[in-house]
Amino acid sequence: MNDRFIEDCQKMIQCPSESGHESAAAQQAKAVMEGLGYDRVWIDEVGNVAGLIKGNGPGSILLEGHLDTVGIGNRSDWRFDPYAAIIDAGRIHGRGTSDMKCALMAMIYGAADLIPQKQDLAGDILVAGVVCEEEFEGVAQGVLLDQIKPPDLVVIGEASELTVKIGQRGRAEIVVVTHGKSAHSSNPGAGINAVKKMNRLLSEMENLDLPQDEFLGSAIIEVTDIHSEPYPGSSVIPSMCRATFDRRLLPGETEDSVLDPIRKIVQRLGDADPDFSADVSLAQASQVCYTGKTIETKRFFPAWRFNADETFVQQALSAVEQAGLVPKISYYSFCTNASQCAGLRGIPTIGFGPSRENLAHVLDEYVEIDQLEKARKGYTAIAANALKPAGKKE
Repeated sequence: MNDRFIEDCQKMIQCPSESGHESAAAQQAKAVMEGLGYDRVWIDEVGNVAGLIKGNGPGSILLEGHLDTVGIGNRSDWRFDPYAAIIDAGRIHGRGTSDMKCALMAMIYGAADLIPQKQDLAGDILVAGVVCEEEFEGVAQGVLLDQIKPPDLVVIGEASELTVKIGQRGRAEIVVVTHGKSAHSSNPGAGINAVKKMNRLLSEMENLDLPQDEFLGSAIIEVTDIHSEPYPGSSVIPSMCRATFDRRLLPGETEDSVLDPIRKIVQRLGDADPDFSADVSLAQASQVCYTGKTIETKRFFPAWRFNADETFVQQALSAVEQAGLVPKISYYSFCTNASQCAGLRGIPTIGFGPSRENLAHVLDEYVEIDQLEKARKGYTAIAANALKPAGKKE
């Protein structure tokens, strides 16, 4: 069955699936689940694909990965065609191999390995491939979670080098707009230069006191783009300047706790300069899914962290060890769909997946076949251990 497993990983990579265009990948995942004997397989209104293996009890576990990928850039820059899924030197090469369609296939197969003993499971296994993660971490996952009873455990399949992840920093996208007054640039005193006002704000923001976390490190804020109007501003004082900031979040931070320090800077600058005016907000965004359904959200995706001594964490570590792997705890450095299940809903969550974090979104992305096969065994063990009847968990 391993040959078929790897072939299905290749077929997934051969389905281009940038955000909003995951239809072929969803249909491929659906076909594999149906072929492996899942009890129920469906695609929901936003295009998430989900498969159910019905156990014999009230419990449940969700194994979740995302179907979408980032783009490929210039195809000619790739060593191998990014959609050919070439196998070379024990690796599958192509876009989505590491992030994370092959991990999703390992989940599908790992769960299916328990079908012969599903009547001995104290609950259900749900495997899901969700859409639009690269645009909105967790928003489409939330659509799925609203359809089902809350699982007892969620496993996010993002790359972890087969370690058990128990936290991540979150992400917010902050927009600050400074307002000015247009005038001819030969007579700047008649106008108010919004870019200069933004420069003052940026200088003040360099002194923001950001929170720290013992395990996840420091929160981060970094300006990622600046745009002024009119543009191009030929001989015109800009009347508006818009800056976007990437803010990496720590557990416990809220929309207000993130925005209020910037609002206080704006207030202070306005008190000192009657010509200073600025607005602070979270970015709003929307995406049309391949089903035609539109999802919209503010770009605020919370951080999360669980304690290593939590029972579900220890059970996962035990399962990983039973699968022949080295049990080790770590944390994601980037944002994932777990911002929804763990960050917003507080559902017990771990991350476990093949490959390395730094292979996401890169040229010549690949995944090691050995890691995929070990991940499949790990998913089987984690699900089996989580769904053992009461009193039999190891």
